[in-house]
Parts: sequence; C-alpha cells; structure tokens
Amino acid sequence: MNVPLDATIPFHADAYTATEGEFAGWTTWKRDSFESVSGPFWHRVEADGRVSCAFRVEAKHLNGLRSVHGGCFMTFADYCLFALASRELRGPGITVSFACEFLDGAKEGERIDCDGEMTRIGGSLIFLRGMLRSGERKLFSFSGTIKRVKRRDRPAAALAAGDL
Repeated sequence: MNVPLDATIPFHADAYTATEGEFAGWTTWKRDSFESVSGPFWHRVEADGRVSCAFRVEAKHLNGLRSVHGGCFMTFADYCLFALASRELRGPGITVSFACEFLDGAKEGERIDCDGEMTRIGGSLIFLRGMLRSGERKLFSFSGTIKRVKRRDRPAAALAAGDL
C-alpha cells in the first residue's frame, strides 16, 4: 500500500525539513528525544508515492566492533514504522509489536535506506514490514504493528493531585 502520488507527510508542529546538505527536502520529527539523540533519521514521500527513510552512519551509531549497533537499527526501524504509516495514522500511536532479523552489518559513512509497506490497515491497528539496505545489500528486515491511540482528557483534580 503506497501513499497517493500527491501526498505529503502530514504536518506536525515538531516536524523539521532540512533545507541543505545530503538530506535537503527530507523531514524528521523532533518530538521523540530518544530518536533525536539516536539519529538523525529522515523520511520523505517519493514521486511514485512510496515513503522512503534514511540516515547516514556516524561514529555514535557503532558498537564495539565498529559496525552499526543492533539497537540503532531497531530504533531506526521503529522510526520507519511511523513514517511509513503516517498518512493512515493521522494522530498518536504506539508500537505494540516488533520483530526483526539482522542480516548484515554496516560501517561508518554508509547510508542506510528503508523501503517498506503497510500490509494491513484496520480500525485501530496498522501492520507494516520493511527492509533496511546499504545500496543493494540487505541489512535488516522487520515487521511491526502500530496501535492508534486516542488522547484522553485528564480530569483537572487528578492532574493537580499528580495522579496521572
């Protein structure tokens, strides 16, 4: 399931689009401090409607063997779930399921790209799968499920008491 050809990623107050450098025209979100520190991770809608995600491997992404840390791949893949689902999600969501396979490593300086798709869209759940690559080399496959979350109004008395 691709995004319509005329689609743009929905605007979020915390969205930032790069205006220069390698990722000029790509967007990232600033709302998640863990991803902001772990990344930067980027996404954009391609001319054919696919959502693409990418990042450039830096020293901070590496493990003791000087390959990309598995947790970095997992964090990026989780970011990709939300970028791939953003047109359907249209609001907050949480990852309720995530599975992955490590296929190969990547080194500092490599560009990591993700292509993926929504495999099923339900009323409250969105199912996705994707593949991380460096060039044509497959590095990491993943699948996940996002649950749409409705914002709840917190009672003023509970907020004042610190109960919520």
